[in-house]
Amino acid sequence: MPNIEIKQLGVKQQGRWILKDISLTIAPGEIVTLVGPNGCGKTTLVRALLGLMPISTGSISLPDDLSIGYMPQACHIDPTLPITVQRFLSLSGMPIDAALNKKLRIQRLLKQPMQVLSGGELQRVLMARALMRKPKLLVLDEPVQGVDVTGQAKLYDLITQARDELGCSVLMVSHDLHIVMAKTDKVICLNQHICCSGTPEAVQKDPAYINLFGTAAEKLAVYTHDHDHDHDGGEHV
Repeated sequence: MPNIEIKQLGVKQQGRWILKDISLTIAPGEIVTLVGPNGCGKTTLVRALLGLMPISTGSISLPDDLSIGYMPQACHIDPTLPITVQRFLSLSGMPIDAALNKKLRIQRLLKQPMQVLSGGELQRVLMARALMRKPKLLVLDEPVQGVDVTGQAKLYDLITQARDELGCSVLMVSHDLHIVMAKTDKVICLNQHICCSGTPEAVQKDPAYINLFGTAAEKLAVYTHDHDHDHDGGEHV
């Protein structure tokens, strides 16, 4: 699969630039994480990549046969709507994957109403739905939102496993600097523009990253990253 490439992308709304001059690539099998303060444009960039938001400048180049699995930041379901987990998953149009459900520990949830799920249960269901298409690009917007620390680590492990098993690329939005840095190949630090990017080790030391998150983030982040593929020149797999 060719690289996913964004060139000089800009998004302008109501006369204000939300994103400006964004250029990046996502290589096959690469996990790329977007970090940055609230309102910096992370979700806007994801929505632009998915074609859910028009861009004002620049271009987005995607492989013709690219299949995408998307896990949104939130899933709002009308509390009066009678929909079970099984029905919700079936709306994807893909067959229920028993092995995937077992791995994500949602078999026992299938008959449950979506409205009664805990934060961690809901995130696992949304992850299952994103993976049902066996995507070549997995897009995750705050995948551990509402999940406790133990559950966060397990979800990040599942993301890495999905990448390894499917050979897919992953684009992830996260605020969780402590865990996510250990689970990513490339970090892109946004604040309407790209402040810095590179390996977690390089970004950790970048003055722009430290300026945004403070020296506490540098001390908190854990940078032990193990994987079974090689990078040529640092960015490409």
